[in-house]
Amino acid sequence: MDAVELFCGIGGFRIACDELGITTIWANDIDGPACSVYKSRFGNGEIVQGDINNYIEQIPDHDLLTGGFPCQPFSSAGYKRGIKDSRGSLFKSISDILKLKRPKFFVLENVKRLLSMQAGSHFATILSELSSLEYSLEWRVVRACDLGLPQHRERIFIIGTRLDIAHECPYVKLLTPEELLAITSNIYKWLTDFSKWKSIENHGAKFQFWGLSRHGRFIDGSPHSFSEKVDCPKFVSLLQKSVGSEFDFTGNTLERIKESTFVDRFFNGVKILYNQSGGARMGYTVFGTDGIAPTLTATPSRHYERYKINGGYRRLTNIEYARIQGFPDDHCSVISVYNQYQLYGNAVPPLMAKWAISKATSDSPTPVTHPKTLQLTLC
Repeated sequence: MDAVELFCGIGGFRIACDELGITTIWANDIDGPACSVYKSRFGNGEIVQGDINNYIEQIPDHDLLTGGFPCQPFSSAGYKRGIKDSRGSLFKSISDILKLKRPKFFVLENVKRLLSMQAGSHFATILSELSSLEYSLEWRVVRACDLGLPQHRERIFIIGTRLDIAHECPYVKLLTPEELLAITSNIYKWLTDFSKWKSIENHGAKFQFWGLSRHGRFIDGSPHSFSEKVDCPKFVSLLQKSVGSEFDFTGNTLERIKESTFVDRFFNGVKILYNQSGGARMGYTVFGTDGIAPTLTATPSRHYERYKINGGYRRLTNIEYARIQGFPDDHCSVISVYNQYQLYGNAVPPLMAKWAISKATSDSPTPVTHPKTLQLTLC
């Protein structure tokens, strides 16, 4: 298959496609440092730098569209019964490309809070727009640590299959039969009766962590577990053995600790040692390395969070950022260390992208059958 990568950043989706044997034939980002990294890793042939809206007509035909799209607020103009107008948002460019090129599949990625932003209206806008394009939609929140990366990074993946090649509704790609059985035991009647699916316009304040949507309607639920969970290396095992003094904050940290609260507990698998407020990540925080890493972000202030390592206190290095996100150590070596933090923090981890793409393009989805029938199939 051929793929197009929107808002490509440093190529998280590109690496995943390469590993799956999918050829990326066109990519775009507006950010100069990100494009410099992309060119250094993959060559100049596919990447086009600039505002995506200036290049929509130039995008070649493709089978798969991917993108970790920026979550801009949607316009309140034209607000109707809980759904806002997508015009003026970068998400609208995705919709325009899908209308024009009609790829077989798409995979989109964003932060988990998209499900509840503005009392669910942001996600409702996205579902409403995409479900009007004759695609079968499915979404799921996935944690990086469940897929093998020692990081508490929760991301939502939205996948679409063009209706003319989709299996009969309903079917599921992002849940295993075991996970589907746990959910359908409660909402089976709703899953198998499309007329009872909820109208997107009448959405609640928060969408659940998994769901299906077609033709302006949806159904959602929350899986109890991730049955495909794999062991991941320990956070401490990814740390560099020798680190320069420019990353050290020991003296400064020891002074701040005097006014901090000793927490010494795990929160979502992340070890919290000290905090000004005693919470998980509020105010000044010192992390341990016994568990997994906290979510790496593109926010500059977060790049200077302190970690207790080998008796001292320091920030993580750019190379450690790369490892925690699942990139090669030198992936961003063509740009400054400072800029590397932002690009790594904003990237989609290739391992997570690979999981989502392999599910989205699968031709063997899980059919929705009666729970007893599914249980017999599993046996």
